[in-house]
Amino acid sequence: MDIIKVIASELGIKTSQVEATVKLIDEGSTIPFIARYRKEVTGSLNDEILRDLYERLNYLRNLEERKETVIASIKEQEKLTPELEKQIMDAMTLVAVEDLYRPYKQKRRTRATIAKEKGLEGLANIIYLQMTTSPIEEEAKAYLSEEKEVKTVDEAIAGALDIIAENISDEAEYRTYIRDITVKEGKLITAAKDEEAKSVYEMYYNFEEPISKAAGYRILAINRGEKEKFLTVKIAAPEERILRYLETKVIVKENSNTTDLLKRTIEDSYKRLIAGAIEREIRSELTEKAEDGAISVFGKNLAQLLMQPPIAGQVVLGWDPAFRTGCKLAVVDATGKVLDTIVVYPTEPQKKIAEAKKIVHNMIKKYGITLISVGNGTASRESEQVIVELLKEIPEQVQYVIVNEAGASVYSASKLATEEFPNFDVGQRSAASIARRLQDPLAELVKIDPKSIGVGQYQHDMNQKKLGDTLTGVVEDCVNKVGVDLNTASASLLEYVSGISKVIAKNIVAYREENGKFTDRKQLLKVAKLGPKAFEQCAGFMRIQGGKNPLDATSVHPESYEAAKNLLAKLGYALSDITSQGLVGLSMLAKNRAQLATDLGIGEVTLDDIIKELEKPARDPRDEMPKPILRTDVLDMEDLTEGMVLKGTVRNVIDFGVFVDIGVHQDGLVHISQITNKKFIKHPLEVVSVGDIVEVKVLSVDLERKRIQLSMIL
Repeated sequence: MDIIKVIASELGIKTSQVEATVKLIDEGSTIPFIARYRKEVTGSLNDEILRDLYERLNYLRNLEERKETVIASIKEQEKLTPELEKQIMDAMTLVAVEDLYRPYKQKRRTRATIAKEKGLEGLANIIYLQMTTSPIEEEAKAYLSEEKEVKTVDEAIAGALDIIAENISDEAEYRTYIRDITVKEGKLITAAKDEEAKSVYEMYYNFEEPISKAAGYRILAINRGEKEKFLTVKIAAPEERILRYLETKVIVKENSNTTDLLKRTIEDSYKRLIAGAIEREIRSELTEKAEDGAISVFGKNLAQLLMQPPIAGQVVLGWDPAFRTGCKLAVVDATGKVLDTIVVYPTEPQKKIAEAKKIVHNMIKKYGITLISVGNGTASRESEQVIVELLKEIPEQVQYVIVNEAGASVYSASKLATEEFPNFDVGQRSAASIARRLQDPLAELVKIDPKSIGVGQYQHDMNQKKLGDTLTGVVEDCVNKVGVDLNTASASLLEYVSGISKVIAKNIVAYREENGKFTDRKQLLKVAKLGPKAFEQCAGFMRIQGGKNPLDATSVHPESYEAAKNLLAKLGYALSDITSQGLVGLSMLAKNRAQLATDLGIGEVTLDDIIKELEKPARDPRDEMPKPILRTDVLDMEDLTEGMVLKGTVRNVIDFGVFVDIGVHQDGLVHISQITNKKFIKHPLEVVSVGDIVEVKVLSVDLERKRIQLSMIL
């Protein structure tokens, strides 16, 4: 297989782009580095295409490796023919390779292998070839043997038919047809184990759907219902059609001595040996496809969440609400440093509201708090009520935001949080995290296992390695898009930078603590275990503010410093002219880009990137994202009425809709049918993303079940 050509065809890109990218990957370059600093080489492939390419490259290389193993195994058995070898080499999937290998695999002892041991293969061949003119009972007499325990004609015939049944089930062509026709025409059927049992799976208690139309989220829900023993699941295949197909393939001659026996054997082969295996394969394939879809959605949601714009320059009070143990508060300054922590008890059972208000007001005055970040967990509603009352009573201008606290408790109990805040308890750590995830969501959320951040669907039911790899890739892409401040970034943030391992990330922090601030990117080469290759991969993503070289504060890679310096000189500037405001209008001065790029010895794409960066040094892509909604008043679910139009924040996007936070502590669902009436959409992500600010209309409110139905069609 020409892997390069296959990938190019699948992704709709040039073979030269695939070749160049594969070479870079094999040389140890990371996807973020290739996407940002090797555009010239790859033809400007973006990180999404590069990740797909990387995934397919690994799959196809594993496939080729498996083919070699299979061919070697069959060759060892001296059963490899040129035709079989070609079939294996031409196979495009692991399933196809395994189908072809099936007859040659070492099997456990089956009815067929026992029959072969009894010497009945010859009788099986006589029946299968359909050429005998004698009754099979007569032919079978020659195979009776006391020594091999074949005592009767019926036993001999039964053993021969077992051999034929297994041969039919091992035929790759038949299995491919059966699998395809079952997917095309079969149905997925579910039923309740107990019709009376109450569960979230009641819609699947008597459910059927064509396999070809089975939606991913339904597959995952059904799988979970089966696992929790509420549902039984089966696949109904077009059995009659399959049996007729097998008969046309196997029964090639009219022979009254063999036809009925072969029909019986075909049915036995399908029902006993093929149907169950094909059902398992199809369900596994449906699950894998559903998981891949859910993982992709999770990844896109996570990217949007991580790229939420930071609320910079404000002193924030993080509020981790609770009942019995009190609400934990943490004051965090504009740089993320924790200034103070305390516990207040405004909620049940203590209800010390006046005392809590006094303490919070004193903190607002003392530290100049301008924003309160409230976690959306238990007692959040009650805490919000107290905060709103306080904000109305005090002269200071303070706003609050309800923050999704998913993962805060996971972080606060982690080893990382213990190292960061050794003298804090889990509540204080959680409050600090809730404050910081408003100030810089990316820097804070990278400390939490992405699976615990709460923007997925059925994440605990999926292939955890595949999910973990995808989400890690998403975090890497986000961190590298934004870049990190080399002098303030935590080890947990640094380890997601291109080319930086966990060990090197810790070594960078240790070097900083020992030697003071970095003043030059080249100092990175003095960090233990950070060699030239790692430096090449990471340097462009590391920012140094106020260092020796102004270019160190930008995303211009050190390999392009000479070109950047010469560009500035040509346009009448010096390095010292680079400020945080940027060299506005530089692109207007840089005319005739092709000639300019040639003069500087770089490509046009690299030149464009350098000019963009010098115009807006270290621009933050998150600035283009919608800012969170800041509130000063509280809304109850009881306040909602049908037809009311509100602004809300998209908290989660799933296959069948969007969950929107409208400020009542119960996210409302916008079903996919209520997202837009301007065009047909297959998935909500075509229209909305996590973090989007949207206008929604209330369709219905179910107070008892705490369900809010919303519409984005106003």
